[in-house]
Amino acid sequence: MAASMGRLILQSDWDQVLGKSNESTWITFKTEIPPSTHGKLTSQGASSDGIPYVTGSDGFAVQEVTKKSISVTYKSDSVELTRLFLAPRITFSTVHTPGKTISCVDTTPGGLGVSADSLGRLRIWQTSNGEIRRELEGHLGDVYTCRFFPSGLVVLSGGSDMQLKIWSAETGKCGATLIGHRAGVQDTAIVDRGRNIVSCGRDGTARLWDVGQQACLDVFSDCGGEVNCCSIGVPSDVCGDLGQPAAPPSDREVLTEGKLLLLGCENKTLQGYGLQSRKKVFELPTHDAVNCCCHLSDVSAVYGTQDGHVTVVDYRNVKVPLKEWKDTRGPILSLCPLSQGFFFSAGDGSCCYVNSQGETTVELTGADCDPLYRVSSDGSHIYTCCRDGLIRKYSLSHVGLSS
Repeated sequence: MAASMGRLILQSDWDQVLGKSNESTWITFKTEIPPSTHGKLTSQGASSDGIPYVTGSDGFAVQEVTKKSISVTYKSDSVELTRLFLAPRITFSTVHTPGKTISCVDTTPGGLGVSADSLGRLRIWQTSNGEIRRELEGHLGDVYTCRFFPSGLVVLSGGSDMQLKIWSAETGKCGATLIGHRAGVQDTAIVDRGRNIVSCGRDGTARLWDVGQQACLDVFSDCGGEVNCCSIGVPSDVCGDLGQPAAPPSDREVLTEGKLLLLGCENKTLQGYGLQSRKKVFELPTHDAVNCCCHLSDVSAVYGTQDGHVTVVDYRNVKVPLKEWKDTRGPILSLCPLSQGFFFSAGDGSCCYVNSQGETTVELTGADCDPLYRVSSDGSHIYTCCRDGLIRKYSLSHVGLSS
Protein backbone atom coordinates (compact mmCIF):
# COMPACT_ATOMS: atom_id res chain seq x y z
CA MET A 1 0.00 0.00 0.00
CA ALA A 2 1.25 3.48 -0.85
CA ALA A 3 0.07 7.04 -0.32
CA SER A 4 0.01 9.72 -2.96
CA MET A 5 3.30 11.67 -3.24
CA GLY A 6 1.46 14.68 -4.60
CA ARG A 7 -0.28 15.81 -7.73
CA LEU A 8 0.30 18.27 -10.55
CA ILE A 9 -2.81 20.24 -11.58
CA LEU A 10 -2.77 22.15 -14.87
CA GLN A 11 -5.18 24.76 -16.25
CA SER A 12 -7.83 22.87 -18.23
CA ASP A 13 -7.48 24.86 -21.49
CA TRP A 14 -3.66 25.00 -21.47
CA ASP A 15 -3.36 23.88 -25.12
CA GLN A 16 -5.44 26.81 -26.36
CA VAL A 17 -3.63 29.36 -24.18
CA LEU A 18 -0.09 28.19 -24.94
CA GLY A 19 -0.87 28.22 -28.64
CA LYS A 20 -0.57 32.01 -28.37
CA SER A 21 2.78 33.74 -27.91
CA ASN A 22 3.56 35.27 -24.50
CA GLU A 23 0.48 33.75 -22.87
CA SER A 24 0.62 31.83 -19.55
CA THR A 25 -1.31 29.07 -17.83
CA TRP A 26 -1.27 28.25 -14.13
CA ILE A 27 0.08 24.99 -12.72
CA THR A 28 0.03 23.73 -9.12
CA PHE A 29 1.87 21.07 -7.14
CA LYS A 30 -0.53 19.88 -4.45
CA THR A 31 -0.01 17.50 -1.54
CA GLU A 32 -2.22 16.36 1.31
CA ILE A 33 -0.28 18.67 3.64
CA PRO A 34 -0.35 22.40 2.67
CA PRO A 35 0.98 24.63 1.36
CA SER A 36 0.70 23.98 -2.36
CA THR A 37 3.19 25.40 -4.85
CA HIS A 38 1.83 27.58 -7.65
CA GLY A 39 3.65 28.43 -10.86
CA LYS A 40 3.19 29.41 -14.48
CA LEU A 41 3.90 27.91 -17.88
CA THR A 42 4.55 30.60 -20.47
CA SER A 43 4.65 30.35 -24.26
CA GLN A 44 7.72 31.99 -25.77
CA GLY A 45 6.57 31.66 -29.39
CA ALA A 46 6.29 28.62 -31.65
CA SER A 47 8.25 26.58 -34.16
CA SER A 48 7.50 26.63 -37.89
CA ASP A 49 5.04 23.75 -37.47
CA GLY A 50 3.19 25.45 -34.61
CA ILE A 51 4.73 23.66 -31.62
CA PRO A 52 5.01 26.18 -28.76
CA TYR A 53 8.21 26.88 -26.84
CA VAL A 54 7.20 26.79 -23.18
CA THR A 55 9.08 27.71 -20.02
CA GLY A 56 8.11 27.13 -16.38
CA SER A 57 8.52 29.00 -13.11
CA ASP A 58 8.75 28.20 -9.37
CA GLY A 59 10.27 24.74 -9.77
CA PHE A 60 8.18 23.67 -12.78
CA ALA A 61 10.00 22.65 -15.98
CA VAL A 62 8.63 21.49 -19.34
CA GLN A 63 10.21 18.26 -20.59
CA GLU A 64 8.40 17.90 -23.90
CA VAL A 65 5.50 19.62 -25.65
CA THR A 66 3.33 19.13 -28.73
CA LYS A 67 0.09 20.82 -29.74
CA LYS A 68 -1.94 18.34 -27.66
CA SER A 69 0.47 17.06 -25.00
CA ILE A 70 2.85 18.54 -22.48
CA SER A 71 5.15 16.79 -20.00
CA VAL A 72 5.88 18.83 -16.87
CA THR A 73 8.23 18.15 -13.94
CA TYR A 74 8.06 19.75 -10.52
CA LYS A 75 11.26 19.55 -8.48
CA SER A 76 12.06 20.72 -4.97
CA ASP A 77 14.47 19.66 -2.24
CA SER A 78 12.14 16.86 -1.13
CA VAL A 79 10.24 15.72 -4.22
CA GLU A 80 10.44 15.29 -7.97
CA LEU A 81 7.27 14.54 -9.89
CA THR A 82 6.55 14.34 -13.63
CA ARG A 83 3.14 14.19 -15.29
CA LEU A 84 2.13 14.02 -18.95
CA PHE A 85 -1.00 16.05 -19.72
CA LEU A 86 -3.15 15.32 -22.80
CA ALA A 87 -5.59 17.81 -24.32
CA PRO A 88 -8.56 16.48 -26.29
CA ARG A 89 -7.97 15.84 -29.96
CA ILE A 90 -11.66 16.51 -30.67
CA THR A 91 -14.45 17.84 -28.46
CA PHE A 92 -17.91 16.74 -29.61
CA SER A 93 -20.55 19.35 -28.77
CA THR A 94 -23.33 18.16 -31.11
CA VAL A 95 -23.83 14.56 -29.96
CA HIS A 96 -25.80 15.92 -26.99
CA THR A 97 -27.00 19.35 -25.89
CA PRO A 98 -24.19 21.34 -24.19
CA GLY A 99 -24.95 21.80 -20.51
CA LYS A 100 -27.01 18.61 -20.29
CA THR A 101 -25.20 15.94 -18.30
CA ILE A 102 -23.94 12.92 -20.25
CA SER A 103 -24.20 10.02 -17.82
CA CYS A 104 -22.59 7.17 -19.77
CA VAL A 105 -20.57 6.43 -22.90
CA ASP A 106 -19.08 3.41 -24.65
CA THR A 107 -17.15 3.03 -27.90
CA THR A 108 -16.04 0.30 -30.31
CA PRO A 109 -12.94 -0.24 -32.47
CA GLY A 110 -15.40 -0.24 -35.38
CA GLY A 111 -15.94 3.52 -35.10
CA LEU A 112 -19.21 3.75 -33.17
CA GLY A 113 -20.05 5.39 -29.86
CA VAL A 114 -23.17 5.22 -27.70
CA SER A 115 -24.07 7.69 -24.95
CA ALA A 116 -27.01 9.00 -22.93
CA ASP A 117 -27.84 12.40 -21.42
CA SER A 118 -30.06 13.94 -18.74
CA LEU A 119 -32.77 14.65 -21.33
CA GLY A 120 -33.23 10.88 -21.68
CA ARG A 121 -31.64 10.77 -25.14
CA LEU A 122 -29.73 7.59 -25.97
CA ARG A 123 -27.75 7.95 -29.20
CA ILE A 124 -25.34 6.06 -31.43
CA TRP A 125 -22.77 8.22 -33.21
CA GLN A 126 -19.59 8.04 -35.24
CA THR A 127 -16.41 8.39 -33.21
CA SER A 128 -14.62 9.98 -36.18
CA ASN A 129 -16.75 13.12 -36.34
CA GLY A 130 -19.61 12.87 -33.79
CA GLU A 131 -22.29 12.44 -36.46
CA ILE A 132 -25.44 10.93 -34.92
CA ARG A 133 -26.34 7.62 -36.55
CA ARG A 134 -29.29 6.36 -34.50
CA GLU A 135 -31.72 7.57 -31.83
CA LEU A 136 -32.56 4.72 -29.44
CA GLU A 137 -36.04 5.54 -28.19
CA GLY A 138 -37.90 3.48 -25.61
CA HIS A 139 -36.57 4.11 -22.11
CA LEU A 140 -38.89 5.99 -19.77
CA GLY A 141 -36.55 8.32 -17.88
CA ASP A 142 -32.81 8.62 -17.39
CA VAL A 143 -30.42 6.04 -18.81
CA TYR A 144 -27.65 5.23 -16.32
CA THR A 145 -25.64 2.67 -18.27
CA CYS A 146 -25.02 1.80 -21.91
CA ARG A 147 -22.46 -0.49 -23.50
CA PHE A 148 -21.79 -2.41 -26.70
CA PHE A 149 -21.79 -6.18 -26.88
CA PRO A 150 -18.42 -7.60 -28.03
CA SER A 151 -19.67 -7.73 -31.62
CA GLY A 152 -20.00 -3.93 -31.68
CA LEU A 153 -23.36 -4.34 -33.43
CA VAL A 154 -25.64 -4.56 -30.37
CA VAL A 155 -26.14 -2.15 -27.45
CA LEU A 156 -27.25 -2.92 -23.90
CA SER A 157 -28.77 -0.13 -21.78
CA GLY A 158 -30.47 0.28 -18.43
CA GLY A 159 -31.87 3.10 -16.36
CA SER A 160 -34.33 4.63 -13.94
CA ASP A 161 -37.31 2.87 -15.53
CA MET A 162 -35.99 -0.44 -14.07
CA GLN A 163 -35.67 -1.89 -17.57
CA LEU A 164 -32.80 -3.33 -19.58
CA LYS A 165 -33.02 -2.91 -23.32
CA ILE A 166 -31.06 -4.52 -26.13
CA TRP A 167 -30.76 -2.57 -29.38
CA SER A 168 -29.52 -3.11 -32.91
CA ALA A 169 -26.77 -0.58 -33.61
CA GLU A 170 -27.48 -0.98 -37.32
CA THR A 171 -31.22 -0.24 -37.27
CA GLY A 172 -31.76 1.44 -33.88
CA LYS A 173 -34.60 -0.97 -33.08
CA CYS A 174 -35.07 -2.51 -29.64
CA GLY A 175 -34.91 -6.29 -29.98
CA ALA A 176 -35.53 -7.20 -26.33
CA THR A 177 -36.61 -5.70 -23.02
CA LEU A 178 -35.66 -7.38 -19.75
CA ILE A 179 -37.94 -6.63 -16.81
CA GLY A 180 -37.40 -7.70 -13.21
CA HIS A 181 -35.54 -5.03 -11.28
CA ARG A 182 -37.67 -3.13 -8.77
CA ALA A 183 -35.60 0.07 -8.85
CA GLY A 184 -33.23 1.76 -11.26
CA VAL A 185 -30.57 -0.27 -13.10
CA GLN A 186 -27.13 1.14 -12.26
CA ASP A 187 -24.68 -1.03 -14.22
CA THR A 188 -24.33 -4.07 -16.45
CA ALA A 189 -21.72 -6.66 -17.44
CA ILE A 190 -21.70 -9.01 -20.40
CA VAL A 191 -20.79 -12.69 -20.06
CA ASP A 192 -18.40 -13.72 -22.84
CA ARG A 193 -20.09 -12.97 -26.20
CA GLY A 194 -23.42 -12.03 -24.66
CA ARG A 195 -25.87 -14.92 -24.47
CA ASN A 196 -26.02 -14.04 -20.77
CA ILE A 197 -25.66 -10.68 -19.08
CA VAL A 198 -25.57 -9.39 -15.50
CA SER A 199 -27.24 -6.24 -14.21
CA CYS A 200 -27.29 -4.55 -10.81
CA GLY A 201 -29.36 -1.81 -9.30
CA ARG A 202 -30.86 0.27 -6.56
CA ASP A 203 -33.15 -2.59 -5.53
CA GLY A 204 -30.15 -4.22 -3.85
CA THR A 205 -29.79 -7.07 -6.32
CA ALA A 206 -27.69 -8.29 -9.19
CA ARG A 207 -29.42 -10.45 -11.79
CA LEU A 208 -28.20 -13.02 -14.30
CA TRP A 209 -30.23 -12.94 -17.53
CA ASP A 210 -30.80 -15.15 -20.53
CA VAL A 211 -30.87 -12.69 -23.41
CA GLY A 212 -32.50 -14.99 -25.96
CA GLN A 213 -35.55 -15.73 -23.82
CA GLN A 214 -35.52 -12.37 -22.00
CA ALA A 215 -35.67 -14.24 -18.72
CA CYS A 216 -33.98 -13.80 -15.35
CA LEU A 217 -32.05 -16.97 -14.51
CA ASP A 218 -31.14 -16.04 -10.95
CA VAL A 219 -30.88 -13.19 -8.45
CA PHE A 220 -27.98 -12.24 -6.19
CA SER A 221 -29.88 -10.69 -3.29
CA ASP A 222 -27.52 -10.94 -0.32
CA CYS A 223 -25.84 -7.61 -1.06
CA GLY A 224 -26.93 -5.49 1.88
CA GLY A 225 -28.38 -2.58 -0.06
CA GLU A 226 -28.01 -0.74 -3.36
CA VAL A 227 -25.54 -2.20 -5.85
CA ASN A 228 -23.77 0.55 -7.81
CA CYS A 229 -21.51 -1.39 -10.16
CA CYS A 230 -20.57 -4.83 -11.42
CA SER A 231 -17.75 -6.49 -13.35
CA ILE A 232 -17.03 -10.03 -14.56
CA GLY A 233 -13.55 -11.55 -14.77
CA VAL A 234 -11.76 -14.89 -14.93
CA PRO A 235 -9.47 -15.30 -11.91
CA SER A 236 -6.49 -17.61 -11.82
CA ASP A 237 -6.89 -20.99 -10.14
CA VAL A 238 -4.51 -19.82 -7.41
CA CYS A 239 -7.06 -17.21 -6.31
CA GLY A 240 -9.25 -19.73 -4.53
CA ASP A 241 -12.41 -21.75 -4.94
CA LEU A 242 -15.43 -20.05 -6.54
CA GLY A 243 -17.78 -22.68 -5.17
CA GLN A 244 -20.07 -25.22 -6.79
CA PRO A 245 -23.69 -24.61 -7.85
CA ALA A 246 -26.37 -26.17 -5.66
CA ALA A 247 -28.05 -27.60 -8.77
CA PRO A 248 -26.92 -28.21 -12.36
CA PRO A 249 -26.99 -24.93 -14.31
CA SER A 250 -29.73 -24.33 -16.88
CA ASP A 251 -28.79 -25.01 -20.49
CA ARG A 252 -29.61 -21.32 -21.01
CA GLU A 253 -26.60 -20.41 -18.90
CA VAL A 254 -23.51 -20.24 -21.11
CA LEU A 255 -19.83 -19.89 -20.08
CA THR A 256 -20.44 -18.76 -16.50
CA GLU A 257 -18.11 -21.39 -15.05
CA GLY A 258 -14.84 -20.11 -13.59
CA LYS A 259 -15.96 -16.48 -13.60
CA LEU A 260 -15.91 -14.06 -10.66
CA LEU A 261 -18.63 -11.43 -10.34
CA LEU A 262 -17.59 -8.25 -8.55
CA LEU A 263 -20.29 -6.06 -7.00
CA GLY A 264 -19.59 -2.58 -5.64
CA CYS A 265 -22.15 -1.60 -3.04
CA GLU A 266 -23.54 1.50 -1.38
CA ASN A 267 -23.02 -0.11 2.04
CA LYS A 268 -19.23 0.39 1.74
CA THR A 269 -18.31 -3.10 0.58
CA LEU A 270 -16.81 -4.78 -2.47
CA GLN A 271 -18.28 -8.26 -2.85
CA GLY A 272 -17.13 -11.21 -4.95
CA TYR A 273 -19.33 -14.10 -6.09
CA GLY A 274 -18.80 -17.24 -8.10
CA LEU A 275 -20.97 -16.40 -11.11
CA GLN A 276 -22.03 -19.97 -11.71
CA SER A 277 -22.12 -21.10 -8.07
CA ARG A 278 -23.87 -17.90 -6.84
CA LYS A 279 -21.70 -18.26 -3.71
CA LYS A 280 -20.21 -15.20 -2.03
CA VAL A 281 -16.45 -15.76 -1.88
CA PHE A 282 -15.47 -12.50 -0.17
CA GLU A 283 -16.89 -9.27 1.24
CA LEU A 284 -14.34 -6.50 1.63
CA PRO A 285 -15.05 -3.40 3.78
CA THR A 286 -14.21 -0.17 1.91
CA HIS A 287 -13.70 3.49 2.82
CA ASP A 288 -17.05 4.58 1.40
CA ALA A 289 -19.71 3.57 -1.11
CA VAL A 290 -18.13 1.78 -4.10
CA ASN A 291 -19.05 3.64 -7.30
CA CYS A 292 -17.05 1.60 -9.82
CA CYS A 293 -15.02 -1.61 -10.03
CA CYS A 294 -13.26 -3.66 -12.69
CA HIS A 295 -10.96 -6.63 -13.12
CA LEU A 296 -7.37 -5.76 -14.06
CA SER A 297 -5.89 -9.24 -14.48
CA ASP A 298 -6.49 -12.84 -13.47
CA VAL A 299 -5.27 -11.99 -9.95
CA SER A 300 -6.25 -8.35 -9.39
CA ALA A 301 -9.02 -5.76 -9.48
CA VAL A 302 -9.48 -2.06 -8.80
CA TYR A 303 -12.35 -0.10 -7.28
CA GLY A 304 -13.16 3.55 -6.62
CA THR A 305 -15.18 5.03 -3.77
CA GLN A 306 -17.39 8.02 -3.11
CA ASP A 307 -14.77 9.65 -0.86
CA GLY A 308 -12.15 9.63 -3.63
CA HIS A 309 -10.08 6.54 -2.81
CA VAL A 310 -8.73 4.28 -5.56
CA THR A 311 -7.76 0.79 -4.35
CA VAL A 312 -6.07 -2.11 -6.14
CA VAL A 313 -6.57 -5.55 -4.58
CA ASP A 314 -5.08 -8.99 -5.14
CA TYR A 315 -7.58 -11.88 -5.08
CA ARG A 316 -5.00 -14.08 -3.34
CA ASN A 317 -5.08 -11.80 -0.30
CA VAL A 318 -8.00 -9.48 -0.86
CA LYS A 319 -7.96 -7.98 2.64
CA VAL A 320 -4.58 -6.25 2.14
CA PRO A 321 -4.61 -3.64 -0.70
CA LEU A 322 -1.76 -3.76 -3.20
CA LYS A 323 -2.03 0.03 -3.53
CA GLU A 324 -4.41 2.65 -2.25
CA TRP A 325 -4.40 6.41 -2.65
CA LYS A 326 -6.50 9.52 -2.81
CA ASP A 327 -5.42 12.56 -4.80
CA THR A 328 -8.65 13.99 -6.22
CA ARG A 329 -11.15 16.39 -4.72
CA GLY A 330 -14.19 14.34 -5.73
CA PRO A 331 -15.65 10.84 -5.82
CA ILE A 332 -14.22 8.24 -8.21
CA LEU A 333 -16.93 7.78 -10.84
CA SER A 334 -15.56 5.33 -13.43
CA LEU A 335 -12.71 3.00 -14.33
CA CYS A 336 -11.41 1.84 -17.70
CA PRO A 337 -8.72 -0.88 -17.88
CA LEU A 338 -6.09 -0.34 -20.60
CA SER A 339 -2.59 -1.70 -21.35
CA GLN A 340 -2.19 -3.50 -17.98
CA GLY A 341 -3.19 -0.32 -16.17
CA PHE A 342 -6.35 1.76 -15.97
CA PHE A 343 -7.89 5.20 -16.30
CA PHE A 344 -10.06 6.58 -13.52
CA SER A 345 -12.32 9.62 -13.67
CA ALA A 346 -13.55 11.73 -10.78
CA GLY A 347 -16.13 14.24 -9.67
CA ASP A 348 -13.61 17.10 -9.77
CA GLY A 349 -13.10 16.72 -13.53
CA SER A 350 -9.81 14.84 -13.30
CA CYS A 351 -9.06 11.74 -15.35
CA CYS A 352 -5.74 9.92 -14.84
CA TYR A 353 -3.93 6.85 -16.11
CA VAL A 354 -2.30 4.50 -13.61
CA ASN A 355 0.24 2.06 -15.05
CA SER A 356 0.87 -1.55 -14.07
CA GLN A 357 3.33 -0.42 -11.36
CA GLY A 358 0.64 1.70 -9.72
CA GLU A 359 2.15 5.00 -10.90
CA THR A 360 -0.06 7.85 -12.11
CA THR A 361 1.62 8.91 -15.34
CA VAL A 362 -0.93 10.65 -17.59
CA GLU A 363 -3.78 13.09 -16.96
CA LEU A 364 -6.47 14.13 -19.42
CA THR A 365 -7.39 17.82 -19.44
CA GLY A 366 -10.32 19.78 -20.84
CA ALA A 367 -13.05 19.42 -18.21
CA ASP A 368 -13.01 22.48 -15.95
CA CYS A 369 -13.94 20.92 -12.58
CA ASP A 370 -17.08 19.30 -14.04
CA PRO A 371 -17.59 15.63 -13.09
CA LEU A 372 -16.49 13.05 -15.66
CA TYR A 373 -19.03 10.27 -15.37
CA ARG A 374 -17.54 7.64 -17.68
CA VAL A 375 -14.33 6.80 -19.52
CA SER A 376 -14.22 4.49 -22.54
CA SER A 377 -11.50 3.25 -24.88
CA ASP A 378 -11.70 1.93 -28.44
CA GLY A 379 -8.09 0.78 -28.31
CA SER A 380 -6.55 3.84 -29.95
CA HIS A 381 -8.45 6.69 -28.28
CA ILE A 382 -9.99 7.52 -24.92
CA TYR A 383 -13.42 9.15 -24.64
CA THR A 384 -14.88 10.93 -21.62
CA CYS A 385 -18.41 12.16 -20.97
CA CYS A 386 -19.06 15.09 -18.69
CA ARG A 387 -21.63 17.13 -16.80
CA ASP A 388 -21.00 19.98 -19.26
CA GLY A 389 -22.66 17.94 -22.05
CA LEU A 390 -19.44 17.39 -24.02
CA ILE A 391 -17.68 14.21 -25.16
CA ARG A 392 -13.91 14.54 -25.43
CA LYS A 393 -11.69 12.31 -27.56
CA TYR A 394 -8.00 11.84 -26.74
CA SER A 395 -5.34 10.15 -28.87
CA LEU A 396 -3.19 7.56 -27.12
CA SER A 397 -0.78 6.76 -29.94
CA HIS A 398 1.96 9.18 -28.93
CA VAL A 399 2.03 8.15 -25.25
CA GLY A 400 2.48 4.41 -25.80
CA LEU A 401 -0.94 3.33 -24.52
CA SER A 402 -2.77 2.37 -27.72
CA SER A 403 -3.31 -1.32 -28.33
